[in-house]
Amino acid sequence: MSASGSCLCGAVHFSVDSDLGPVTACHCSQCRKITGHFAAAVPAPWDKVSVEGELRWYESSEAARRGFCPTCGAYLFWEEYDGLVYIMAGSLEAPTGLKMDGHIFYADRGDYYRVGEPLRCWAAG
Repeated sequence: MSASGSCLCGAVHFSVDSDLGPVTACHCSQCRKITGHFAAAVPAPWDKVSVEGELRWYESSEAARRGFCPTCGAYLFWEEYDGLVYIMAGSLEAPTGLKMDGHIFYADRGDYYRVGEPLRCWAAG
């Protein structure tokens, strides 16, 4: 499977020439602060990802960095230097065919929600 995506303003585009792993939701405090909620990301081999446009990187810890569009600020990538990159699932062009496989750092989630709560949904805002 191949996939493609972009930032909000279109200054950064990327494509992946590989199968993507499942979507995982991360509720850690860093992901909550950088996204305003929680992050949902898919792993891919870095050597199978092509990026067009400038990225800005933020070293969020000694073990990882986060990649953004310097124009619109869209959070696109998370990397921990293991040969994989984690692509923010919301930046991928639909349809993705992906499924979520779980939640990590769930104990750190915001206190205003619980996964599985029956909440109302609207088709449009």
